[in-house]
Amino acid sequence: MTASTVSTASDVPAMPAMSADERTHRHVPDEGWHRHPHVDPLAALRRPQDPPWDVYLTGTVFLDVVFTGLDSAPVRGTESWARGMGSSPGGVANMATALARLGLRTSLAAAFGDDHYGDYCWDALAQGEGIDLSPSRTVPGWHSPVTVSMAYEGERTMVSHGHEPPPEEPSPDCPPRARAAVASLTPGVRAPWIAQAAARGTRVFADVGWDDTGAWDLAGLPDLPLCEAFLPNAEEAMRYTGATCPRAAAHALTEHVPLAVVTLGAEGAYAVDRRTGESAEVPAIEVEALDPTGAGDVFVAGFVTGTLAGWPLADRLAFAGLTAALSVQEFGGSLSAPGWSEIATWWRKVQSVEGQDPTALRRYAFLADLVPDEPVGPWPRRRAVPTIGFRPPA
Repeated sequence: MTASTVSTASDVPAMPAMSADERTHRHVPDEGWHRHPHVDPLAALRRPQDPPWDVYLTGTVFLDVVFTGLDSAPVRGTESWARGMGSSPGGVANMATALARLGLRTSLAAAFGDDHYGDYCWDALAQGEGIDLSPSRTVPGWHSPVTVSMAYEGERTMVSHGHEPPPEEPSPDCPPRARAAVASLTPGVRAPWIAQAAARGTRVFADVGWDDTGAWDLAGLPDLPLCEAFLPNAEEAMRYTGATCPRAAAHALTEHVPLAVVTLGAEGAYAVDRRTGESAEVPAIEVEALDPTGAGDVFVAGFVTGTLAGWPLADRLAFAGLTAALSVQEFGGSLSAPGWSEIATWWRKVQSVEGQDPTALRRYAFLADLVPDEPVGPWPRRRAVPTIGFRPPA
């Protein structure tokens, strides 16, 4: 197999510090500008006969309440005060928002509670991010699932509460036409919509959660052969393949799926494409993480964007890692996702860092032809705030 240029650990540009204005967490009024992105990564590929949506996904929307600035884990029998807090739509909303902010036309099928939390999440996604919710539904008498996340020492601890929506509130029988779909595979469970989407030419990108059964059997992921790409983390990849290193695991996974992407945490990510014989590794960008919630979803969204745009494999990995690194510097999962303004600002600032490694800059040089020359839309983007919204001024 031939391989693309493999980046080394030195090929990482220094992450410049964000100014107070660039990293403010104040509420930004929704003026609808971000529903019409000024950067369309698929502009050159669009044709009149294309599907109406770039990406379709389905799953559960949570209300996320995130506490940050904790010095340590909460101690039993004591009260801990957090220096920061943010609320935002979570769950599958993390991925949907990340995709939409990168300029992809995104359609989401999800159940929403008919409570205030559900109203807030629906409005934040439909009005705030321009995500198509026509396949979604509001379930009468069903309360929104909630997750409380506590971030400390670079990790997070979560407590969630929720109930399954009533069985008479199923997901759409047939997903809408889309270029791609993102699916979260569950061991031992087949999702009929994946086969329907794949049969219509939709390119399916899959991730997976922890296998609570302990089987770690790829045969227990019945929809995996229908997928174009599989994006587990290193531990998951090694457990599923029996490999002793994540890079070997990635190669082993290509016996089951054409494209395997294994995230390596602080080491970055490694990918192998069986169809082209290409492999690539890009190290992570070191940042001071405020909240890691949703970073994996943002990584997948960045990789899907680059894949649909037809970028080289190494560029896709670099872009996915960059978007994830930018996201962890903000509160919450969905509303921490960067848009093209944030990406452009990073690219402009990183080139001004004295002593920057030229090799590191070349790794991200593809951004020069993508990012806007001037900031687009009001700055900054809508971010998570301690409450679920403010009343408009009188």
